[in-house]
Amino acid sequence: MNYRHAYHAGNFADILKHMVLVALLDALKQKATPFCYVDTHAGRGRYDLRSVEARKTGESDEGFGVLRTATGLPPLLWKWLEAVRACNDGDELRYYPGSPWFAAHLMREGDSAQLCELHPEEAAALRQVFHHDGRVHMHGRDGYEAMKALLPPKEKRGLVLIDPPFEAQEAEFRLIEKSLKAALEKWPTGMYAVWYPIKLRSHVQPFHRWLTKCGAKRVLVAELLLRPDDSPLRLNGSGMVIVNAPWKLDEALRDSLRVLPRLLGTPGESEYRLSWLVNDEAEEAPPVRPSAPRSPRRR
Repeated sequence: MNYRHAYHAGNFADILKHMVLVALLDALKQKATPFCYVDTHAGRGRYDLRSVEARKTGESDEGFGVLRTATGLPPLLWKWLEAVRACNDGDELRYYPGSPWFAAHLMREGDSAQLCELHPEEAAALRQVFHHDGRVHMHGRDGYEAMKALLPPKEKRGLVLIDPPFEAQEAEFRLIEKSLKAALEKWPTGMYAVWYPIKLRSHVQPFHRWLTKCGAKRVLVAELLLRPDDSPLRLNGSGMVIVNAPWKLDEALRDSLRVLPRLLGTPGESEYRLSWLVNDEAEEAPPVRPSAPRSPRRR
């Protein structure tokens, strides 16, 4: 409840999360039937990069501020950037969209969104952003609890984004595991995307081990590390886990993941990781694992 994303909007972790989100929504739109997007920790919808909070940290300058003027971006990152531009008037690019805004922008007329936000001020701002959009439904309640009521959606197809504040690192992972277990029992065919911070690798490893046994046939991990993952005092990287990942999602992400360490990181320290924790259909999409230090993923 103390977390405010306004301090961190548009940083490197947001870029990874929203790039993956764009790819997942694109995959859902490959079929004509409607889908439902569920956001368990929706935030306020969009963020003013000129606000006191954003300027206090300046994190967006080292993330979105770099990519907004970059050239030669892969198609997926261009689509992400086009969505950010659509959230603004003209070329000023003062606002950075939250996950609900990306989803609403890319959804079709028949698709729907269920947004959960517990913090009263953030929830009020979120309602203001989407008060005119009949496809978007607001829930001022705990997102983990809301999943019990919202799943499975009437569309029977869609994506759940779990993007908690991680105020308590290891405890949050255990809460995600409990919620995912219950969700998979109710909606085993649903797609679930989980964002997580990387400070110490030892905090992430038990979560990855649990995912290998969660029962899903396809679990993909995409990570962006700007620094070695051995300091608990700062955010060294972030990751996205996609449970029931769509076919060839790794291919859709790889080119964009490959350029992010070079554009946003430090030579010799930054890297990306893209690997299958579970892939029972390996003949269709072979596992991708980090290669030797000379891999193109390093700057």
